[in-house]
Amino acid sequence: MTTRSPETDLGRTRRARRIGRVLTETHPDAHCELDHANALELAVATILSAQCTDKKVNEVTPKLFARYRTAADYAAADRAELEELIRPTGFYRNKTSSLINLGRALCERYDGEVPGRLDDLVTLPGIGRKTANVILGNAFGVPGITVDTHFQRLVHRWQLTTETDPVKIEHAIGALYPKRDWTMLSHRVIFHGRRVCHARKPACGACTLAKLCPAYGTGPTEPAAAAKLLKGPRARDLAVAVGLDPDLVPQQAAAADVP
Repeated sequence: MTTRSPETDLGRTRRARRIGRVLTETHPDAHCELDHANALELAVATILSAQCTDKKVNEVTPKLFARYRTAADYAAADRAELEELIRPTGFYRNKTSSLINLGRALCERYDGEVPGRLDDLVTLPGIGRKTANVILGNAFGVPGITVDTHFQRLVHRWQLTTETDPVKIEHAIGALYPKRDWTMLSHRVIFHGRRVCHARKPACGACTLAKLCPAYGTGPTEPAAAAKLLKGPRARDLAVAVGLDPDLVPQQAAAADVP
């Protein structure tokens, strides 16, 4: 029985780059799944997304954004009215406080505008480093890596880093990829985590990264069983990408909510 030699830093970087290229082909539709038209809307949406699905946030924000258009609107919001609007997203009292305080901070310190620097964003109520990178990458075009639960789970499964602290993960993965790729890499990894590489039962037998993944076999490898685990509107396309019969994917999978 032969033992595999430990992966070198260069080998890990090359494998990471291959993973990135495969993800680009697998998820050409990857994007920020929080609907927004500007930096303020994205900041608000990311605050609401804590412990809530993007789909639910997107159901709530049209009325919210129509009612509150500026930072000053949030700063002057009636708490009861705002709470009622965002109640479906959960933890609505804490989120209401964050939104009101965010509006006040933006008005007091940034003339009502969302700043485009990480160091400024992380000082704002309700905005942590993860949220700041989402805003920078998608509203300002500043490359950033978003370490959410999906991203953290997948880079560990791929053994690209052993770090557990989100900031250290961000830096470790950032060192493996060109900076210009960071934002879209984040979207593609998160898309993969939501649609293929699920937390409890990943669709290993229907995954385009099977040959590059040290954790292959964590989920079912048999094609029919794996195909049933694919989710999202492109679930059948994902099956085709690995040579599976798209009819193995249940109809309801395409309509299933991604976590």
